[in-house]
Amino acid sequence: MITLSDFYHVLTAVVPLYVAMILAYGSVKWWKIFTPAQCSGINRFVALFAVPLLSFHFISTNNPYTMNFRFIAADTLQKLIVLGVLTIWSRVSARGCLEWSITLFSLSTLPNTLVMGIPLLKGMYGEASGSLMVQIVVLQCIIWYTLMLFLFEYRGARLLIAEQFPDNAAMISSFRVDTDVLSLDGKEPLETEAEVGDDGKIHVTVRKSTSSRSEIFSRMSHGPHSGVSLTPRPSNLTNAEIYSLQSSRNPTPRGSSFNHNDIYSVINVKNASNVSPRQSNYGNVGLDEESGAGGYGNHTKGNAGYPAPPSAGIFSPLAGPGAKKKANGADGGKDLHMFVWSSSASPVSEGGIHVFRGGEYGNGLNGIHNAKDYDEYRRDEFSFGNKQVQNGVEREGPMLSKLGSSSTTELHPKSMANMENKPTAMPPASVITRLILIMVWRKLIRNPNTYSSLIGLTWSLVSYKWDVEMPAIIAKSIAILSDAGLGMAMFSLGLFMALQPKIIACGNSVATFAMAVRFITGPAVMAASSIAVGLRGVLLHIAIVQAALPQGIVPFVFAKEYNVHPDILSTGVIFGMLIALPITLVYYILLMV
Repeated sequence: MITLSDFYHVLTAVVPLYVAMILAYGSVKWWKIFTPAQCSGINRFVALFAVPLLSFHFISTNNPYTMNFRFIAADTLQKLIVLGVLTIWSRVSARGCLEWSITLFSLSTLPNTLVMGIPLLKGMYGEASGSLMVQIVVLQCIIWYTLMLFLFEYRGARLLIAEQFPDNAAMISSFRVDTDVLSLDGKEPLETEAEVGDDGKIHVTVRKSTSSRSEIFSRMSHGPHSGVSLTPRPSNLTNAEIYSLQSSRNPTPRGSSFNHNDIYSVINVKNASNVSPRQSNYGNVGLDEESGAGGYGNHTKGNAGYPAPPSAGIFSPLAGPGAKKKANGADGGKDLHMFVWSSSASPVSEGGIHVFRGGEYGNGLNGIHNAKDYDEYRRDEFSFGNKQVQNGVEREGPMLSKLGSSSTTELHPKSMANMENKPTAMPPASVITRLILIMVWRKLIRNPNTYSSLIGLTWSLVSYKWDVEMPAIIAKSIAILSDAGLGMAMFSLGLFMALQPKIIACGNSVATFAMAVRFITGPAVMAASSIAVGLRGVLLHIAIVQAALPQGIVPFVFAKEYNVHPDILSTGVIFGMLIALPITLVYYILLMV
């Protein structure tokens, strides 16, 4: 039976976290103490130092040789059950898709264990429960967040292949990814070059398209009739045999973030009537390989610019010293097809909350110093709408506005749900797995939490095995920052809440469904898996309550970066944090009866 003393201990452990969050919220929303640039600086500090050191502190001080393997087995079984059910649902049900499977897996199995779970469970069940929460944190950081990255990169790879190789994907035997490509999240336009090797298989190179875009924009600055040569950039694969994609369907490379109409107006030069464009299997645009002038497959339009389709990409033919011509003027050399691939960037902007942020820590909020900029900052940096940039091009606007949809499931124009309506053969499993592992590795090595978790686990294995103590200077230096990590993480979350245009960003009905998955389905599956592995008594109670914690921050950051239902995960983090305390108290009271 729960007593007033027990109830007081729980509130003592949790209420200070909410005080930090409320102070941060009021500092921005009500009192205007912090500017947006200062909020960004606080978030960067939390992401780079406070939270990684907090994670290191908990993991390094936990004895890995006394881990409760039955408790870990229950947590692992819960996640495997949910993953298995969602996999079957996505393959059997007509409504099933990869995006919703990822989102539902995050909602039901990945709570905020590090920031919220450790202090809350310690207040409820004592210090021993804190050790169990650390064990969950270790598994989350090393296994489950890595699995999430794998699923997101798998989705990105499938979208890329389905859009650019709709009929020939099965012939791909290798992918080479340039070192500056860090992810397939679609935020940056990517080029793919398809080459047929001696084995008759397709070998694909993936690289950024930044150089080609900057070259096009530099030519645009001179005006379309300035006499500047528009000869395409020479390829570094001169005379390489390139596989020309032949498809009965029109491939739709994902539109890049700049205005395609400007590109088409540049290509459509004044003397287009004298141009003999090379026929492309895209049918929309061709470039003369001698003059670089552009023409269009639809010649019935005369010299008028062909309207750029929303999903059009940029396509560069091979041009250079090594390009040879046949006697009849046709290309004797090999053609190089370059495709720009880019998803619309996440509706949640780059600024966002940087807690647990993997990879990119750029301060996108510099230059905003006045109180009057708060409204604009909220819209630009944290809203799910469109943004107007300096050159007048609407960032992410064209894609979303042309869809004309506010539905959560249609935030990303090109989704796996849309692709699955058109079955596409995929490359061999070993080929696509290698591609995904490369991208996951590049994401992990840029995330400070990866290092803090692995170094903390390594140190705990060494220190508890041979009774080695950390030097006092190092231990105290880490302790100062890690002690601040918990409060700073909650403070940063409060800043994030204050800068959101809406706490419930995904709509009331979707939010209700998400909260039901988070606070009912997750604990129910955990209860079943815990009973299945033999947990009883206090251990069973701890397992159920920790499954009812609010949504974890890391899944939200991933959802934002890959543009997979970021509004749902944002609502899960913010609204879930507000209602988590009464819900976990209800679970605590019911289980103690």
